[in-house]
Order: sequence, then structure tokens, then C-alpha cells
Amino acid sequence: MGILSILFRIAGSLGLFLYGMKVMGDGIQEGAGDRLQRTLSFMTGSRISAIMTGVIVTAIIQSSSATTVMVVSFVNAGILTLIQAIGVIMGANIGTTVTAWVVSLIGFTLNISSLALPAVGAGFLMRTLKWKYQGFGNAVMGFGLLFLGLDFLTKSMPEISTENLAFLRNFSGSTSFLHILACAGIALVITLIVHSSSASTAIILTMAFKDIIDFNSAAAMILGANIGTTVDAMLAAIGAKTAAKRAALVHVMFNVIGAVVAIIFFNPLVALVKLISPGENHAQVTTQLAMFHTTFNVLNTVLFFPFVKQFAALVTFLVKDKDKDSEKPKNVYEFSYLSGPIHDTPELSILRAKNEISDMSGMVFSIYQKLRNSLQNLNPESTDALVSELRDKEDYADQMREALTSYLMECARRQLSRRSEYNVSLLFRIIADLEDMTDSCYGASLLLERSVRKKQIFKQKEMEALDPYMGLVEEFLAFVKDHLGGKLSESQSLYAKEIEEKIDMSRNQLRRLGRKRIEEGADVKTELLFIDLVRRIEKLGDYCYSISNSMAHMN
Repeated sequence: MGILSILFRIAGSLGLFLYGMKVMGDGIQEGAGDRLQRTLSFMTGSRISAIMTGVIVTAIIQSSSATTVMVVSFVNAGILTLIQAIGVIMGANIGTTVTAWVVSLIGFTLNISSLALPAVGAGFLMRTLKWKYQGFGNAVMGFGLLFLGLDFLTKSMPEISTENLAFLRNFSGSTSFLHILACAGIALVITLIVHSSSASTAIILTMAFKDIIDFNSAAAMILGANIGTTVDAMLAAIGAKTAAKRAALVHVMFNVIGAVVAIIFFNPLVALVKLISPGENHAQVTTQLAMFHTTFNVLNTVLFFPFVKQFAALVTFLVKDKDKDSEKPKNVYEFSYLSGPIHDTPELSILRAKNEISDMSGMVFSIYQKLRNSLQNLNPESTDALVSELRDKEDYADQMREALTSYLMECARRQLSRRSEYNVSLLFRIIADLEDMTDSCYGASLLLERSVRKKQIFKQKEMEALDPYMGLVEEFLAFVKDHLGGKLSESQSLYAKEIEEKIDMSRNQLRRLGRKRIEEGADVKTELLFIDLVRRIEKLGDYCYSISNSMAHMN
């Protein structure tokens, strides 16, 4: 019963630690979600910037698993290349060592109870107050819960060193190669169970601090935890595209190969750490283990960094591209996204949605260009082909709207900052406007098809007057496409208003031109068809202006 009681206390302490870590990570995402999204833009840069992105994002959200799952998801979506993903994964392994440093420097040197409870209280008050950075209140509260869990974990450990589990003392005294492997294996299993290398590292540090295991055993267990953390990436890649499976395999190979090399050269690595962080005082063991964790991951990154391209080529060779071989229905929109139940990053998921919405705006722009170009050569064959193509595109846009709306609704159901909640509501409106644009373009193609079929052909003078009008709308569409995903400045909003007014003025002039020709005896049906075409094109300008307003109000 004594052992069972200890295990329950450890499980409860660990649960509180994990919950605090999640609350803290979610709170930071709430408070700085848009800043994290801007940080992610560095992924498209050099390998160095990709590594730094991985370090920064993982240090902020306190989970390398969350970062790697996100990377696998972004590779699956085509946002990141495999080369960029490798850099971010390397950085994530360095960033996750921040947890060990925080725990070692604060958790075992200060009175945790006196620090944790005030943090929980202060965080709760910050959360209830109406201010701009409410999310950081959750972060402070999570910080307190994390260390409260660590305090309980530390107090639960002393009894383990008694005769109940005395064999651990004898076991940890060994320095053989098999002992190192055994310790790594034990930590691997623990990490798979708790689903967090940060949590298993906290357990390892606590056991070392309580003198249950020696430094070498704890260091070997840290290597095992680094392997165990790859399970989330592997789970995320199940059912994903080939590129995502390659990114997951990168994470597994990077951590496993690095850990194997570290085990082979274990004694020199330990000697290096002791040289960097000298001291035989037992109180320093947690700091030295944090240094071991960081040194291992930094050296592992340095070792692999010159061979990133070769590493990517190897993974590409091992995971064959089956996506090209599989037959996929044409004009069917696929929007697969990956998220873990424990390591969700809802704030960062909005970036994925923005990328898809940007692609949608690009499709609308290309549809409009096809519509405008078709006016130069109206004949039965060309209009039939145009109607058929735009019908498919319009159906594709309907699928995009449905999928993206469902995705954003799932994001909104999770814990977002008020700023992000408002931005998501604007994204809903933008998606609807873009889909309505495809409806208008398809409707305009039907008008052109009717014009040719009923021989109600527009005069050359009408076409010459229509082209500058359509040019204004195309300019507005290009403006929206180029700026979608960001916030419009005051000058850009003024430009949007000016071009909308120009489109309205041109619409009125073309309507007057059509009515004047009717008065002069032109074919009524042809002129009414022309006026209807002008109206449908003008609607595109209205949708562009609506999207511009949404972008201007983005926070």
C-alpha cells in the first residue's frame, strides 16, 4: 500500500506539472499569438533562421512535441519544405532544454511553495481583469501550477530511496554500457507514457536531486527521453502525405542517431559537461544535467547541420513518393490538418488557415483573368470551355469555403485570445467574400455564353469601354491577393476606397452608355445583357472592398 500511495502521489504531481505546462504554453500563445506567427515567417529563410525559429517557438510554447507536430502539419500543407522542416526540428530539440534549465535553476533552489501559490493567484487576477494581454495571466497561472506540481513531485520522492525501492540505489551505481542503455530505455518508456519529454526530464532531475539516481544514470535517461519525444511526430504523420511522413522520419532519425552517438561517446560527453559546468557539490547536479541536455542537443545539431541536404535526400530515398501514384479525383479540394490532443497550438493553426485563404484568393484572381481574356475572342467553343472550367472552379471554391470554415470553427472552439477570436470572425467573412467572387465570375461566364448562343454580340465600342473597367477590378483583385493575411495600413485602406469609387463611377458611365444605345435604337436584349455583365463585374469590386475592410480591422 505504501508503494501504491507513492505512485498515486507521483501521478497526481506529474498531472499537475503537465497541466501547468499546458496552461502556461496556451497562455503565451493567447498573449503573443500574432507575434508567434510573425516568428514562423523566418522559417522560409536560411537554415540558421529555421533553427532559431525552432528554438524560439519551442522555448515559448514549452513543448518540442507541439513544435514538431506543427512542423509535420505545415509540411503536409506545403507551407514548409523538407529542408526548412529539418532546421526547425533541430532548433526544437535545443528549445526544449529551456524547461530543464527553468526547473533546475528555480525548482530546486527556491522555496517553490512560496513562489507557486502567489503566481497562481496573480495569474488568476490578471486573467479576470479586462486588459490587452489577458492571455499572459494564464501563462503566469500555468507557471505557478507547473512549479506546484514540481513541489509535490519532490515531496513524493523521498520515500522511494527507502527500503521499498532500495534496488534503485544499487542499479544506479553501475557505469557499464548496458547500464547506460537500460537507463535510456527506462526513460524512453516513461516519456511514451507521460507523452512529454519535459515531464520525464522533470522526473529525472527530481530523482537526481533526491539522490535516488546518480548523474550518469540521469544523463543516460535524458538521452532516452529525447528518443521518446519523437512519438508525437510519428502519430501526426499517420495518414498524412509523403512529405509529412518524411518530416516525421527526420525527427525520429535525428533524435535516435544523435542519442546513439551520445551513448557511444557517453564518457567523453559527460567529461565535457563537467568541464563546462564544474563542481562536485550535489546541489549542482540538476544544473549539470540541464547543461548535459543542452550540450547534447547543440552538439547533435552542429553534427547534422552541414549535412542537411544529404539528410533530406536520404529521407526522400527511404520514404517513396506515393502521392503521385495514387489516383485522386479532379477538382476535389483536400484540406488535411494534424493536431494532437495534448499538444495543440490553436493560435499557430490560424497561420495555416491564412495560407489556404491566400491560395483561395490566388485562384479567384486567375479565374477573373480567364474571364477577362475570354472577351477578346468570343465564340461558341471558347465560351463553352470557359463555362465548364469556371463551373468546376466555382464548385472547388465551395469545397474550400466549407473545409476552411469548419477548420476555423474548430480553432475558435479552443482557447484563443480575444484578439485572435476577432480575427477568426473576420477570416470567416473573407472566405465567404472570396467564394461569392467565384459565383459572380461563373455568372458572368454564363452571360457571355448566352450572348454568343443567342448571337447578341457586343459591339466593338462597348468592348473598348468595358476593358478599362475590368482592368480596375483586376487591379483591385491583385491588391487584395497581395495583401491578404496582413493588416492594411491607413494609406492602403484609402487606396482601397479610392479604387472602389473609381469602379462605381465606371459602372455608372457604362450603364448610361447602355441606356443611351437603347434610346438610339440598339438591340434591347443585347444592351440589357451588357448592363447585367457590368453589374456582375462591379459586384467583384464590392467584395474586394469588403475584404479590404476586414483586413483593415485585423488586430
